[in-house]
Amino acid sequence: MSLTSLDWGLRAVAGYLFLVVTAKALGQRSISQLRYLDFIIALILGDILANPLSDPNIGLIGPMITTVVLVALYTATSWLGMKWNLLKHFLDPPPLVFIRHGRLQMHNLRKARISVDHLFSELRKLQVDDVAKVALALWEPGGVISVFLETPHQAVTAQDLNIQTTPFSLIKPIIVEGASEEETLAQHGKDLAWLQTEIAAKHTTMANVVLATIDDQGQIRIEAEKDEQTLH
Repeated sequence: MSLTSLDWGLRAVAGYLFLVVTAKALGQRSISQLRYLDFIIALILGDILANPLSDPNIGLIGPMITTVVLVALYTATSWLGMKWNLLKHFLDPPPLVFIRHGRLQMHNLRKARISVDHLFSELRKLQVDDVAKVALALWEPGGVISVFLETPHQAVTAQDLNIQTTPFSLIKPIIVEGASEEETLAQHGKDLAWLQTEIAAKHTTMANVVLATIDDQGQIRIEAEKDEQTLH
């Protein structure tokens, strides 16, 4: 059996769209954080769909049905894991303590098959230069090491110094390379006409704006091709 160039292209499109829908069904957590169950699913799905896309003698329907069944099993197992503590602890075990008050917990390092060199490498990534400064280091189920410093080595905050601060304000883009983000404007009670008026007041056009942002207080900051200004 031989396929034409168009057949190969259509098969690739069908496989791609199917994978997009499958990834959406699996959920964001399985994409951003690879758990034990996610790792198994990733291995299986990759093998199931890779061969049909390169072998003309293998149809797509069978692998797609298999994938749907596996996604259903994944969803059911994840749901049961939230309801049944025994399964939850199997799929998402509690974190292992690697360091407690500056002392390495070697038995947990051996259990996780993590070397001391790798642990120190992870500490350096977090700008921790001395294990004695660590109050608690945990190996999370997703493979991330969480580190908490002893109190004397923690950064001083504005609250510690009784310094008056302004409320936190999230900055969001409303123009990116001349294209406006109307949904973001609507979230702040603004519209495109208002934005155009504000841009025109600075003697520039939207097409010349590389980036414009707005914060929770309605303050706009624009970066044009040659200048940067702040609007109130």
